[in-house]
Amino acid sequence: MSAPTGDTTRIDRWLRIVASQNGTDLLLVAGAPPSVRVDGRVLPMDEGPLDGVEVEDAVLPALPPHARRIYRDHLIVDASFRIQGVGRFRINLHRERGRAAAAVRLLPQRVPRLSTLGLPAQVEQLASLPRGLVLVGGPTGSGKTTTLAALVDEINRRDQRHIVTIEDPIEYEHVHQGSLVEQVEIGIDAPDFPTALRAALRQAPDVIVVGEMRDPETMKIALAAAETGHLVLSTVHTTDVGSAVSRIADSFPSERQNTIRQELAMALAAVLTQTLLPKVGGGVVPAAELLMVGYGARQHIRRNALQHLHQEITITRRVGSFTLEESLSRLVREGYLEWREAHARAVHVEEFEQLQPLP
Repeated sequence: MSAPTGDTTRIDRWLRIVASQNGTDLLLVAGAPPSVRVDGRVLPMDEGPLDGVEVEDAVLPALPPHARRIYRDHLIVDASFRIQGVGRFRINLHRERGRAAAAVRLLPQRVPRLSTLGLPAQVEQLASLPRGLVLVGGPTGSGKTTTLAALVDEINRRDQRHIVTIEDPIEYEHVHQGSLVEQVEIGIDAPDFPTALRAALRQAPDVIVVGEMRDPETMKIALAAAETGHLVLSTVHTTDVGSAVSRIADSFPSERQNTIRQELAMALAAVLTQTLLPKVGGGVVPAAELLMVGYGARQHIRRNALQHLHQEITITRRVGSFTLEESLSRLVREGYLEWREAHARAVHVEEFEQLQPLP
C-alpha cells in the first residue's frame, strides 16, 4: 500500500465534476479512466486510464487515520469525506485483481421527506411507534438507509424526543428540529457498533438508530433495548419479511437461536422490506412489503414457522401491513411500473395476477 501524501487535489477535482454533472457516483478502477454515474449510466471522464497505485494515491489522503488503518489491515474500508461548498461523500476503497479500486457516492445535502420516496403511505406509521424493533430490509442499493433517515426526520420534525444514530459512516446529517439528534460515527466517535450501542443506552435515548445489524453482539443489545421501551430502527440485508427475521436468529449459535427467537418475538414491532425497480420513463421506484407485528406473527416467530408470515401480512392489513404483490399492483395501476416487470418481481405470482390481471 502506498503512503498517503495528504494531497486530495485529484479526488477533489473528480468529485467536483460528479457534482457539476448531477452525478451520483465516482468509480475508480485500474485500467479505465475515472468514471461518473449520471442517470444510471457510467460515463468515462476525459482522462487517461488509472493504475491501482494512482487510485490509492488519490483516495487515501481523503480517508481519516482510522480508515487508513482499517484499509491497511483488511484491504477494504468505508469512510465519509466532505468538500466545503460541494457536499459530503461516502468512500468505499477496496481491492480487485490485486489492485486498488474505489466507489465514491455523493450524499444528498438534505434528508428527503418520507412522502417523496414513493413508498406506500402506511410506511409513515413506523415513525409513530412508541417502542420496539423496526427492521428495514433489502438488497444493497435498495434505499434502506434513505428510508431510515426519512423515518428519523419524521420523528425529528414531529416529536420532542432524544434520538441517537450509530452509523458507519454517517450518510445523512440531521439538524435538531423538534428532537435532539446525536449522530455517532464508527471509527471516529466509537470503535465499533456494540460499544457505541452500549454507550447509547446510558445516554437516555428515546429512539436508537443502528445503521446495520452486522454481528450477534449488536443484535443482542438492540433486542434488549427494544424490549426495555426504546424504539430501535435498523437495516438488514434481506429480501423478504421471513428472511429478515431469520437473519437475526440465524446469526447466533444453534443452542442460542430458540432463546433469541423468543426475544425477537417480544421485541419486534415491524418489518419493512424494499427494492428499487426501473420506473417507466426513467429512474427508479421502490416496491415494498410491510408486516406490522401482532399476536399471530409473534407466535409464528416463537415457533420458527416463518413461512406463515406472508399470510400474517394479509391478516393484518387493517393495521397497515401490505404485501409486495399489493405494492407492485399499485405501481402498475399508477403507471410507474410495466406489468411484465412487476410480474417478474412478484414472489406470489397468482396473488399478483389476481390483483393485476394481464392488460
